[in-house]
Amino acid sequence: MKTIKIFSIIMLFFAVNVSAQQISTADLQVTGLTCSMCSNATQKSLETLSFVNTVKPDLNKNIFVLTFKKGTDINIDLIRKKVQDAGFSVGGLTANFNFNQVKIDEKGQAIVNGNVYRFVNAKNKTLNGLVKASVVDKNFISNSAFKKQAANIASDAYASGMGVVNGKKTRVYHLILS
Repeated sequence: MKTIKIFSIIMLFFAVNVSAQQISTADLQVTGLTCSMCSNATQKSLETLSFVNTVKPDLNKNIFVLTFKKGTDINIDLIRKKVQDAGFSVGGLTANFNFNQVKIDEKGQAIVNGNVYRFVNAKNKTLNGLVKASVVDKNFISNSAFKKQAANIASDAYASGMGVVNGKKTRVYHLILS
């Protein structure tokens, strides 16, 4: 019986860790679109991503609403790459994260399921439930917005998107909570 209890506690720990972070949806602003054919090419490119469930374009705002498959790892950089492969640029990406007691440290950093997030506007905070955040890394916002952010963000990883975390070179995503 004691073995079953310990096993149950271990399984509960892993279940919480696996579901600790999941991006459910994202609004992806694409720049450079001039016609419905451009939008169609971008949509088709995004739909090839294995973790994308649906892509719904809003041609009036040049935004694509992405929904993601549950339980899949979402790679934000692959989203950007697919937009660039279609011949366009990302003008913004705002995602809805489902966090489960994620603690942001005094430097604004949180590590969730191997992803490193540095929050520009949050420190010493616990995130729980649905949280909206925008990616402010290079190639996710305009060049002028990136330069403006770079002047305000004190992060060794902001310019390159890479930083040393726990002794290992790692992709670091910079986010602003909405």
